[in-house]
Amino acid sequence: MLIAGFPAGAWGTNCYLVAPAAGEECVIIDPGHQAAEGVEETLRKHRLKPVAVVLTHGHIDHVASVVPVCGAHDVPAWIHPADRYMMSDPEKALGRSIGMPLMGELTVGEPDDVHELTDGAALKLAGLEMTVRHAPGHTKGSVTFGLPEAADIPPVFFSGDLLFAGSIGRTDLPGGDMTEMLDSLARVCLPLDDSTVVLSGHGPQTTIGRERATNPYLREVAAGRGDGDNAAPRRGM
Repeated sequence: MLIAGFPAGAWGTNCYLVAPAAGEECVIIDPGHQAAEGVEETLRKHRLKPVAVVLTHGHIDHVASVVPVCGAHDVPAWIHPADRYMMSDPEKALGRSIGMPLMGELTVGEPDDVHELTDGAALKLAGLEMTVRHAPGHTKGSVTFGLPEAADIPPVFFSGDLLFAGSIGRTDLPGGDMTEMLDSLARVCLPLDDSTVVLSGHGPQTTIGRERATNPYLREVAAGRGDGDNAAPRRGM
């Protein structure tokens, strides 16, 4: 399996391209701010053909390049219905203006073809089967994507802004909710095998085992406390 990722734009949002191997079809995850050029470079480098864009949630730092990327390759985008409005109205999603200079660089709106994600769905795209889990807390429509263990890699978990190395996503923006966040951590993350590689929306990769042992939020949830009153900083837009 091939997973190629890079941090994009002003927020350093991780964009991932996933394929069974080089030279094959691929899925693009979270093409955010200024990600289009990096996507094209990665496609050329690995001789990939995109068949879909899938989105962990609707914040502008994860969806800003959806329209140009989908348009350039005539592919659909997949997003949870609760976050779909954010593609057309990013400022409403943040509860404030994100700034005119930045807005001038963005192509706001939906691509021509949008499909909606549901909890538990098995997306069969580009020869891959990705399991979708609805994981609200950061936004109402946050989701994660899971890939099963393959011959050459352990299970992979694309956590979006649910779980980071040493932290979790922030819950203070519109649609954020700490109670839902803690429930998602318990329901979606804790059952995963310790060997599962976590590829998050921001920052370095980690594993479920490492986070189970060291992440203060995941430790509290595992211990049955999880009141969210923790000094560790939370991340994401």
